[in-house]
Amino acid sequence: MSRTFIICKPDAVERGYVGEIISRFERKGLKLVAGELRTLDAETLARHYEEHVGKGFYDDLVAFMSRGPSFVAVLEGPEDTYAIVRTMMGPTDPASAPPGTIRGDFGTIMTENLVHGSDSNKSAEREIGIFFP
Repeated sequence: MSRTFIICKPDAVERGYVGEIISRFERKGLKLVAGELRTLDAETLARHYEEHVGKGFYDDLVAFMSRGPSFVAVLEGPEDTYAIVRTMMGPTDPASAPPGTIRGDFGTIMTENLVHGSDSNKSAEREIGIFFP
């Protein structure tokens, strides 16, 4: 079995899509093994987005991600579960995300694209360690 990390971002919580997002992953056969609704602080976000610290968009990213609660979770499934999740999420920009993907069905703008998913097994391990030590 393989595990990956997701965040249903503040816009997903505000718009009432957390249940739908988690349900889609469960219908695919992935298992929710940890989950918590929490408001993310600047320190946690700095660890999570360490590769973006100091970039021009970083402050706006932190402001968005900390403006309200997010649902952080760990999903379990077959080898490379992260890849299944990333495919189901769709491209970062909802305008180019195909129908049937989370971002294609519910996303409206690139800077508020509903969900984060680890981009590799290594990233999943690191991110799970940050949010579920």
